[in-house]
Amino acid sequence: MYQISKQFHFSASHAQVQLPDDNPCRRLHGHNYVLEIVLRAEELNEVGFVVDYKDLRPLKEYIDDQFDHRHLNDVIGDITSVEVLCKHFYDWCKERWPQTYAIRISETPKTWAEYRPS
Repeated sequence: MYQISKQFHFSASHAQVQLPDDNPCRRLHGHNYVLEIVLRAEELNEVGFVVDYKDLRPLKEYIDDQFDHRHLNDVIGDITSVEVLCKHFYDWCKERWPQTYAIRISETPKTWAEYRPS
């Protein structure tokens, strides 16, 4: 099995409105997100790649156009946890690249969430 990954960065605000009033994450705040797409294939394509990294440009464009310097509650709704973001991006990527295996997203340098089907 071959596996590759690539990271993308974006900054966005959100408010975790589903949380109790005393939770600081309920208040408006922002993160510098790091999104990592992981792709896998049992066989390489005709030029020896799982996917050519340049073919992932639509993901960068989607992030830049729809997520970077945006308020996530306006983009994906009230629940904007990093877990929900992972699933959103996984579904979007899987439609374009069947080799998509997982999406990992970091909100802080010490935390990561990941979505991949079992």
